[in-house]
Amino acid sequence: MFVKRILTGALLLALSGCATLPTGPSVLVLPSRGKALSEFQAEDGICRQWAGQQLGISAQDTANRNTVKGATLGTAIGAGAGALLGAASGNAGAGAAIGAGSGLLVGTAAGANAGEVYGWEAQRRYDHAYMQCMYAEVNQIPGRVQHNRVKRAIPPPPPPQMMVPPDYIP
Repeated sequence: MFVKRILTGALLLALSGCATLPTGPSVLVLPSRGKALSEFQAEDGICRQWAGQQLGISAQDTANRNTVKGATLGTAIGAGAGALLGAASGNAGAGAAIGAGSGLLVGTAAGANAGEVYGWEAQRRYDHAYMQCMYAEVNQIPGRVQHNRVKRAIPPPPPPQMMVPPDYIP
């Protein structure tokens, strides 16, 4: 049982280390014209801290929690299903062990996938909070510039010409 826990922990650490998420903002913010670099760096630190407080948890912690949750649920469900199938053949212990192992693998993979999705969502929210703060500090943030196109009206057609029939006599 102790060896199984060690192997489970090692597998979780190995899989959670496969995909790491950024620990800071993933957007480019530039200082406004004439702003000193030291002032910009101070604002950057303040805004990173504020964005982290708005999120409440780091993106990597979110991904890791979902990976562990998936592994735990997968192991429990796999062990239960394996025990049921093993009991039918008269060997519930071996069935539970096989089910737990396969459930661990499938659950960890599913949890890691869900963790990555939630982690990127957390990163997106962090980036938005960071950009809001940096914008409030009068820094340049990324965005799209929309050029207003000059709309030219199509000229109306010329008025119809008054054609007088050739045989008309007033």
